[in-house]
Amino acid sequence: MGKKPQVLFATFEAVPFMKTGGLGDIAGALPQAIRDAGYDIRVMLPKFMTIPEAYKNQMVHVVDFRVNLGWRNLFCGIEKLVYKGITFYFVDNEYYFMRDKAYGYFDDGERIAFFSKAVVESLQYLPDFQCDILHCNDWHTALSPVFLREFYQGLPLYENVKTVFTVHNLKFQGQMSDYVLGDVLGLANIPAAADQLRSDRDSINFMKGALSYSDVLTTVSPTYAQEIKTPFYGENMDDIFRRRENVLYGILNGIDTQEYDPENDKYIQTNFNLEDMSGKAECKAAVQKELGLEISRNTPLVTMIGRLTEQKGMELLQRVIGEMLEHNIQIAVLGTGDKQYEDMLRYYAWKYEGRMSASITFNEPLSHRLYAGADMLLMPSLFEPCGLSQMIAMRYGTMPIVRETGGLRDSVIPYNQYTGEGTGFSFANYNAHEMMFTVFNAADIYTSQPEVWQQLMENAMHQDFSWDRAAKEYCKIYDMLHPENETESEEADE
Repeated sequence: MGKKPQVLFATFEAVPFMKTGGLGDIAGALPQAIRDAGYDIRVMLPKFMTIPEAYKNQMVHVVDFRVNLGWRNLFCGIEKLVYKGITFYFVDNEYYFMRDKAYGYFDDGERIAFFSKAVVESLQYLPDFQCDILHCNDWHTALSPVFLREFYQGLPLYENVKTVFTVHNLKFQGQMSDYVLGDVLGLANIPAAADQLRSDRDSINFMKGALSYSDVLTTVSPTYAQEIKTPFYGENMDDIFRRRENVLYGILNGIDTQEYDPENDKYIQTNFNLEDMSGKAECKAAVQKELGLEISRNTPLVTMIGRLTEQKGMELLQRVIGEMLEHNIQIAVLGTGDKQYEDMLRYYAWKYEGRMSASITFNEPLSHRLYAGADMLLMPSLFEPCGLSQMIAMRYGTMPIVRETGGLRDSVIPYNQYTGEGTGFSFANYNAHEMMFTVFNAADIYTSQPEVWQQLMENAMHQDFSWDRAAKEYCKIYDMLHPENETESEEADE
């Protein structure tokens, strides 16, 4: 067995230091699981002004150096903090990162280009760490593989560094004016780079660079990796994904199984587990009471938790919610989003008082109580790269009802009435009545076949959605890329 590769995980956000969305959670959890698998993985992110003082006070200065960015020659410091056994490096430059928030500035392109360049430049200055794999995430680090190839190739230290690029959110790609190519990136006179970064006559696209330059591309579920090769899901990048499909892998994200654990969840009415599930009924009664719904064990409670947008399938719900509420079900929605959907939900909650509840807010404790107390979770997404709610719901024995897209298709096994297999229910087409009849079918099984429902709950709670499973897949990719393990990987593939 060769030496395991050393991995630098570059990201613009990571819990608990900075979080604006799901990437922060992933960058906080995935490296832990990779470290637990025996790899030396370290995380690098900007030293934002908004990082809590308690963490800043523990940071140790490692080194400082200069970074060339176009015609600029810029200061860069590296600070270090060990958190939960992982070494975090923070890229320090007050001009770029001493701001109130992570994004949303006129010079975001320049700030993010600086971070991408600093990541690559720093590899020669980190003591006791020789990077074998540079793992970049989303458009904020998309230029690192480009800089590595164009400016650092030929230097012995960089010769064997391999790159992995993970697409978490394909919608945000970092499109900038053509001017940035020369003035900021210094790549205008390198035809290969200019060609692969350019998205049209007047603009360049940071993510396009990473998709062309990285050794391996990954995204957050196997089905989504197939979907993004088509124009509907590919956000104008589908041609690159088709061209590079031999190095494209889909790896399903995990969830924090300690935070979402019905046995120890501090937010829910009564804790329960696979051996004793009686607490789930108490959780249901408690959340029905809290939300002003009729307290009824025999009425299936369907919940939706998350953003109220078209992507999440709100358009389908809008078409049939009135019909659905005439059936023997209750609906409880928690989330915020587009005003038209918020208003629609408030209207139906008023019209069907006692059967429908709309909590138009962000409320983490209530989300836990809904996961625990509901019978079903509805996720009729138009597209869903991975999705986390369906995995969380299954931890609590709540049946997901999903459209077969992206990570929803990969994580939910549809109920099979002949074999009893299944961890939820699914429908194929983006169609309101297909969704509605799938909900009615699940509701009928809940009310008339309790023993079948009990089996489905147990099936769902047995699923492994821990980060360990995802980490194993990433480790296979690292081993495949690492030269000392190449012969071994080839033998394993035969």
